[in-house]
Amino acid sequence: MPDVRIVLVGPKFEGNVGAVARSMANFDFEELYLVDPCPIGDEAFRRAKHGSGVLERAVPVGSLGEALDGCFLAAATSGITSKGDRNYARVPVSVREFAEHVRGYPEKVALVFGREDYGLYQEELNRCDVLIHVPSGSQPVMNLSHAAAIAMYEMFAAAGPPRRGEPADRSEKELMFSFFEDLMGAIGYPEARRGDTSVMFRRMMGRSVPTKYEYNTIMGVFGDASKIIKSGKRWE
Repeated sequence: MPDVRIVLVGPKFEGNVGAVARSMANFDFEELYLVDPCPIGDEAFRRAKHGSGVLERAVPVGSLGEALDGCFLAAATSGITSKGDRNYARVPVSVREFAEHVRGYPEKVALVFGREDYGLYQEELNRCDVLIHVPSGSQPVMNLSHAAAIAMYEMFAAAGPPRRGEPADRSEKELMFSFFEDLMGAIGYPEARRGDTSVMFRRMMGRSVPTKYEYNTIMGVFGDASKIIKSGKRWE
């Protein structure tokens, strides 16, 4: 199982935080970050039970950026998804599929859960690499602690050696995104659309979880294409 950090953004009820900590102990997760949380008191520790140690070590932070510091891949969770390609920020993969993709990952992965009422805001979703969800029936929005428990179970159940090649490290991934930005600039892609397109590209890469070889191949193509376009030469 990869090294997983559980991130709760703006939790409003301490009981839910405690219940998440309890599930973390059930499935051997240890790292809990709380972004702008509600006060954590007796109710949280009563709900945490044998997960009280997880709760005691929880790290409160003021922003999602702080919570994701040091994570290679951030997976946002949401009960509200889209079946259309145009709303790419809400095109999900199931948590089971995601767990299989990151099986054996050597880098830290963040599972990000939103508020009980509004979930994650759009700008928070955009900071993450992939959107995951728990498939359900006619009522798609689950209780925070229940959704977190299912997601952690799927990650736990999928534990084992990687099924694909070694993934690119954090610096290589960010370099690829930088090359993509350069390429859009080189071809004169409309500035008003670059932000959304960058998010779409990041999401696409996050869903597919490419290997190191795939990342390096894509970076090579982007880098060469950008240089050729800027120089006005033809590809030889």
